Amino acid sequence: LTRAEKKEIQAVIRKYKGDGKPHSAQASIPYEAMYQDGVCRVTPRTFSKCIEFTDISYQLAQADTKTAIFENLCDLYNYLDASIHVQFSFINRKIDPKQYAKSFEIRAQGDDFDDIRSEYSDILQDQLVNGNNGLMKRKFMTYTIEADSLKMARARLRRIETDLLGYFKSMGASAWGLDAKERLEVMHSIFHPDGEPFSFDWKWLAPSGLSTKDFIAPSSFRFGNARMFGLGGKYGAVSFLQILSPELS
Repeated sequence: LTRAEKKEIQAVIRKYKGDGKPHSAQASIPYEAMYQDGVCRVTPRTFSKCIEFTDISYQLAQADTKTAIFENLCDLYNYLDASIHVQFSFINRKIDPKQYAKSFEIRAQGDDFDDIRSEYSDILQDQLVNGNNGLMKRKFMTYTIEADSLKMARARLRRIETDLLGYFKSMGASAWGLDAKERLEVMHSIFHPDGEPFSFDWKWLAPSGLSTKDFIAPSSFRFGNARMFGLGGKYGAVSFLQILSPELS
């Protein structure tokens, strides 16, 4: 081959190989596939699942209850060995107060207790208006493992989920595993902080040729600053905290 021919071949290889950088909003979302049961394939050998959990009234608990909660939390952390990678996410999401209030409405049943239902519904909605500053606060635990196949990953992730739900239950916290549509809804709410409604159905994928990422991606991502980033019409910043102390008091 001549030098010119070699350069031409190398140019073609570079064109089809790419530069390794994402060139679309969808490609910037770091997972390969989402399965209906909530298992996410992050890389060919990395898989994750997600649990949502509620708050525990630790500060209001009696001393012995606090001790039990703390010990159960320690058991949960000790359960997570080096082969299980964990990320806790605490998401504050702006909500439409009127739409959210509907979920607290108690329908009348046409009996003697309707007045009580109405009064209790009013109390709940008043607390909603005065207590959350227009934010819905949700908490998640995402755990990731490595496996040689999707079948092996599913089996282990299912066992881990059962164990983790048991630990949350022992602490008095409600917790449940998310399926794929629920996980996609969470990611959509992060990528669309203005509250754009999430619309998705599995039967839409095959006819359209789209992937799950097409239903959650914002119009754009912008990464040009060391700390700041943009998504759609919004901007955000990232900070990192490292605790070096061997113990806390």
